[in-house]
Amino acid sequence: MENFIIPLAIIFIYMNILFIIAVVKKNNSIVDIGWGLGFVITSILTLINKNINLFLLLPTVLIFLWGSRLSYHIFKRNFGKEEDYRYQNMRKSFGKYFYLKSYFYIFMFQGLMMSIILMPTVVYNYSNIDSLTLNNIVGLFIWIFGYFFEVVGDYQLKKHISKKENKGKLMTSGLWKYTRHPNYFGESTMWWGIFIITINSKIGIFGIISPLLITFLLVYVSGVPLLEKKYQDNKEFIEYKKVTSKFIPWFVKKGR
Repeated sequence: MENFIIPLAIIFIYMNILFIIAVVKKNNSIVDIGWGLGFVITSILTLINKNINLFLLLPTVLIFLWGSRLSYHIFKRNFGKEEDYRYQNMRKSFGKYFYLKSYFYIFMFQGLMMSIILMPTVVYNYSNIDSLTLNNIVGLFIWIFGYFFEVVGDYQLKKHISKKENKGKLMTSGLWKYTRHPNYFGESTMWWGIFIITINSKIGIFGIISPLLITFLLVYVSGVPLLEKKYQDNKEFIEYKKVTSKFIPWFVKKGR
């Protein structure tokens, strides 16, 4: 029971702190900055008072590399800017119940998602893992592959946006030539890698809910759909969409 109560309590407290900061700052974009960091904090705290070794640390180290980089990346991107357009739209649609709906629909919902996605890692951290196994090695290589896509995809997009001549133009080269969302694909792939690393814990194959959930959220809920809706009337995007894979990297279709 401790395996679930402690991380749930950590996430609940953490998301409430984020909510208070968002209310004070009048900016719900803080939840995007806090997303990755929440995984880092929770995974580290579940290792306290454990007999730690390098093999047990593996998924937490990977989550630290992913989560801290992601939070810093979003912090730099959002610093000094107004609230993200998604949350501005929510302010309008939520009306007089804005704070109540924000609390449950944004902060508590993301806390719930975080709890489910982290479940395999939490169970792994409470296990007696003391040796390297084949699934650890395979999972690590899959995670590295995903990390490459997220980091390089973000870097290429940042360089593209920084050039004045690219203002108003889509990023369609580099990794973005093979998938319209290399960073989202990378994030999904990393969680598949962590699932494989942690598959020899008590939760076993049932931990597959973690990568399935994050992939579903990215492809059908909060990632790809929102971004593509933003560009749905953009002529350049319409052409880009015809020849470039939506999520999984693939060769450019004929016609480009």
